[in-house]
Amino acid sequence: MCGIIGYTGPLAARKVLIEGLSQLEYRGYDSAGIAYFGSDSSMKIVKTIGKVANLKELCKDKNDVSHCGIGHTRWATHGGVTTENAHPHEFGNVVLIHNGIIENYHQLTIDFHLEGKLVSQTDSEVAAAVLDSMYHGNPMEAIRSLVPLLEGSYAFCIMFKDHPGEIYAVRNVSPLVAAYTHSGSLIASDLTALIPYTRSYFVLPEERIVKLTAYKICMYDMEGNSREPEIMEVNWNMDAAMKNGFPHFMLKEIYEQPEALKNTILPRISRGLPDFEADQIPDAIWQDLSQIRIVACGTAMHAGMVAKAIMEPLMKIPVIVSIASEFRYEDPLIDNKTLVIIISQSGETIDTLAALRLAKSRGAKTLAIVNVKGSTIARESDYVLYTHAGPEIAVASTKAYSVQLAALYLVCCRMAYINKALTEEESINFISQLLDVIPAMEAMIHQADTIKAVVNHLVNQPDAFFIGRGLDYTFSLEGALKLKEISYIHAEAYAAGELKHGTIALIAENVPVIAIATQDKIFGKTISNIREVKARGAFVILLAKENATVDQGVADIQIRIPNINDHFTVFPIAVVLQLIAYYASLLKGLDVDQPRNLAKSVTVE
Repeated sequence: MCGIIGYTGPLAARKVLIEGLSQLEYRGYDSAGIAYFGSDSSMKIVKTIGKVANLKELCKDKNDVSHCGIGHTRWATHGGVTTENAHPHEFGNVVLIHNGIIENYHQLTIDFHLEGKLVSQTDSEVAAAVLDSMYHGNPMEAIRSLVPLLEGSYAFCIMFKDHPGEIYAVRNVSPLVAAYTHSGSLIASDLTALIPYTRSYFVLPEERIVKLTAYKICMYDMEGNSREPEIMEVNWNMDAAMKNGFPHFMLKEIYEQPEALKNTILPRISRGLPDFEADQIPDAIWQDLSQIRIVACGTAMHAGMVAKAIMEPLMKIPVIVSIASEFRYEDPLIDNKTLVIIISQSGETIDTLAALRLAKSRGAKTLAIVNVKGSTIARESDYVLYTHAGPEIAVASTKAYSVQLAALYLVCCRMAYINKALTEEESINFISQLLDVIPAMEAMIHQADTIKAVVNHLVNQPDAFFIGRGLDYTFSLEGALKLKEISYIHAEAYAAGELKHGTIALIAENVPVIAIATQDKIFGKTISNIREVKARGAFVILLAKENATVDQGVADIQIRIPNINDHFTVFPIAVVLQLIAYYASLLKGLDVDQPRNLAKSVTVE
């Protein structure tokens, strides 16, 4: 989850590193640091707690010239937020930065007699110390000796004090991407740090070591044999990773959703039907299935829950949604007639990756829905369906959620068509209705000011509740997550019909209740539940379709979405819920894009 960057070449390394860390700060912002070779080839280390701006301030008066260095912005896992625990870590001849968790760090501390020799409380410094003990002048040999000793996940960028101008890197699970450019060699945990210099890059595979110099990048396997990396091209430009006049990345990404949906849906429509030929996904994957398992975390899991509600009644086979962090510990009943759909924005989420590997070991067919080309989950799945959202910088996921939903709806339609659960005419109609959500989302974006006014009734309350039935309940889960993660308002989602089974005890005078009622067949039931909370003094914000008839007094405020088919209301509702969370955070004066204790890509368990 931490941000990593390394650079060696003709440019001013310190400037490259700090600018790169600023691009990567959404991956972690507890502390930041850089290490670089000075003009006399000696090692310099600067690090501090707080954000990259603090590091930049520390470095502004340093005039020494450097052309090689590594940088890190931290999301704390082992040890508190202190300067000592900030990266880079130095031990003997070794200086390194690390993303991940070394699970056996305590045993390594004992085995290598490190008690009393460490200055931090981190597993990362233990790795540096073990590597130093194995270093006898040959960096490659030392790294090859270290790797078999480590248990857990890691992405290391390493410098050796007696090898100025060189950077070494190795990884397991935690991501690293690298590129050689006319401006030198770069490596980072995320493409956003490389985009200012190049559109060509490669993903560092596991069980490979790379050596970066100012003139080239060389990759080797664990036996020391040279290997050629697979070069890929970025399909978005630098503007996509900039705010472009928006006050926050989150607001920009909310506004980008209609375009992201177009980019995800339209290339996969042929003669009005979903078509995955260009994705090299054969129709056989949808056939002869006894069940579908959808595995994901957080927002991606909520997208999966929406998909279950659409798929299961249509396909008439079980669709089970599992939390990735629980999936591999529940001994799931899967076999070669199971389709496992793995959802991850980054394609590097460690729990989701572990679930994928378990599914494959049980013989299941696997389909990944990811946003990052060449990511680990994308490479290891049998098939991959890329969402074309471009970079998502805000920690709270918005456009990734909507394009994941779009991909799942396309999958659902193709699967139903191939299995004759939908006729060709019905499938074409399904896709037509899916395309209708794009203007529906745009309509809700145009209501941003109205939604902002609604939030005034939330920001001074300690609690908020979301209620809905059926599909509306699955939408509620995502709305509650968004509100709590960036506004710190305690928010919970409940199935409206369950209120009387205990939850209604929490409803008191002026407690905000966001009620979603977009499903025609259960609309009356949901309204009855809303009356129950209103009768107990709740302040009700109702989200319903434009044509819904609602008696006066049922809700204090109403937000109306366009009249679209019940199965597709998640898309405009998502915009409303995202804007509610955004404005709640904004009006409370919080850091919208970088909420406390959270980071963007979860690459540790």
